[in-house]
Amino acid sequence: MDKLVSYTKRQFLPEEVAFLDVKSVQNFHNLLIDKEIQSLEELEQWILDRSELESALDQAGSILYIQMTCQTDDASKSEAYKNFLENIIPAIKPLENQLDKKLLKERERFSLDEKRYEIYVRAIQTDVEIFEEKNVPLQTKIDLLSQEYQTICGAMTVEFDGKERTLPEMGKFLFEPDRDLRERAWRATAQRRLQDKDKLDQIFDKMLRLRDQIAKNTKSDNFAIYKFRSLHRFDYTPEDCKNYHQTVERLVVPLWAEILENRKKQMQLDKLRPWDTAVDSLGRAALKPFENVEKLINGCRNIFQKVEPQLGDQFAQMIDGGFLDLASRKGKAPGGYQSTLNEARKPFIFMNAVGVDDDVWTLLHEAGHAFHALACRHDSLLDYRHGPMEFNEVASMSMELLGGEYLSEFYANKEDEQRSKKEHFEDIIFILIWVAVIDAFQFWMYENPDHKPEERKEMWGKIYNRFGGDLIDWQGLEEEHNFLWHRQLHIFEVPFYYIEYGIAQLGALQIWLNSQKDWEGAITHYRQGLSLGGSTTLPELFKSAGICFDFSEKTIAPVMNAVKSELKKF
Repeated sequence: MDKLVSYTKRQFLPEEVAFLDVKSVQNFHNLLIDKEIQSLEELEQWILDRSELESALDQAGSILYIQMTCQTDDASKSEAYKNFLENIIPAIKPLENQLDKKLLKERERFSLDEKRYEIYVRAIQTDVEIFEEKNVPLQTKIDLLSQEYQTICGAMTVEFDGKERTLPEMGKFLFEPDRDLRERAWRATAQRRLQDKDKLDQIFDKMLRLRDQIAKNTKSDNFAIYKFRSLHRFDYTPEDCKNYHQTVERLVVPLWAEILENRKKQMQLDKLRPWDTAVDSLGRAALKPFENVEKLINGCRNIFQKVEPQLGDQFAQMIDGGFLDLASRKGKAPGGYQSTLNEARKPFIFMNAVGVDDDVWTLLHEAGHAFHALACRHDSLLDYRHGPMEFNEVASMSMELLGGEYLSEFYANKEDEQRSKKEHFEDIIFILIWVAVIDAFQFWMYENPDHKPEERKEMWGKIYNRFGGDLIDWQGLEEEHNFLWHRQLHIFEVPFYYIEYGIAQLGALQIWLNSQKDWEGAITHYRQGLSLGGSTTLPELFKSAGICFDFSEKTIAPVMNAVKSELKKF
């Protein structure tokens, strides 16, 4: 990354701040706590000063996280991030609560513009209500356990066909037509994961107990209820999520069953095994959209230019600034993410590209998050420079579908381009189902926090099969099946952050449908929604993007019909 420059000149903080020094960070929080406010103008400036402090501190933590995930085997980077989690965050949590209370108190004296600050104040009010100082050290323990999970997963490699490979690299073999090769690769990867199953299960059990205690400390019925409040889910309820599960089971699983049945027939198999679901069903060689990361970057830059020229320019600036780390390598944490450096107001993209078709879609997705961060970076309030997760994922998933219209950048052959699109739409069906699986599983775990690991394995199997898991033959692979959920980092690191993908996917599909009728209008609405950040409610954000905030049968049924029709074209 280039030397980071603040988006705006600091007004409250000096240019040099030791963000890794506890006393220094506490001092700036205390200055705000002790500040005497005599007018509405001073209160609004105080809010901006706080936002400046939070932005700079958040950026310091983000940089440490990025450095740690890019190189989990570097002890100094892991130690630096660990120090931030253990010493800085716990030290300021109580001070942040004091700042929240001060704002609410001063708001009673000076009338803030309700239209401007309603969402901001609503979130702070909730944070004050659920804050409990006893939970600060508990959350620190969870954060450290999350880092341990990252380190264990990042260290997983497989010796396969004479070469040491990362698990993302092993994923390439699942696209190979040679079924024996696929099976060997799948089994090697699954066995490697199972080597650490006890460690990961123990990590999760510790997290579960800590999270349950956090909920009890706030007098919440369970951690699910607590988490809904801490995630500021004001516009829907746990019951809405469970209705989503039921609707997916009724309307989406049958479509998935049709897809798998067709795959089985095309592959001339009696049963589908876990290593048969990613490969091309007609036996064609795996799609190879690019040979190296440079070609991935250039291809996506051209796609964004075609979607909307300003997006292409923004991505080019990210390239030039060094805000991408895309190639898979040993010691790198798994997965992919976009992180915003909140003082510079610039996005950073991390992923593990290995040259498969999915890498293209992943970069389109993470770039959607980056464009969202850039679209709302003008807002002076940090809280409004990121949207609620349900809409953040609309930004990313919509960019997959919009960018997917220009896959010729990677596939000169029309057949390959169509094949990639078909596989992506099938993946969307799977994701809607997988979201229901993970969300239902998490609800059960946290509504039954005293469950034993054996009960958890049994319930995982029941929930997995409820949503079509039994359409795949797992005979002889019971142990691998029991711990499939270990691969889902959200369960470990960001519990209950998953239903957002289902809600957002339905929103993204609506934007895609709009683009089929009016491309420019759909792009205009999309960018309009992104520009609002988190400054309004979820229903209003969706409305501004030209879509409906709804994940009931009313929306799911017509969207599924549209996807089904699209799949018939391929």
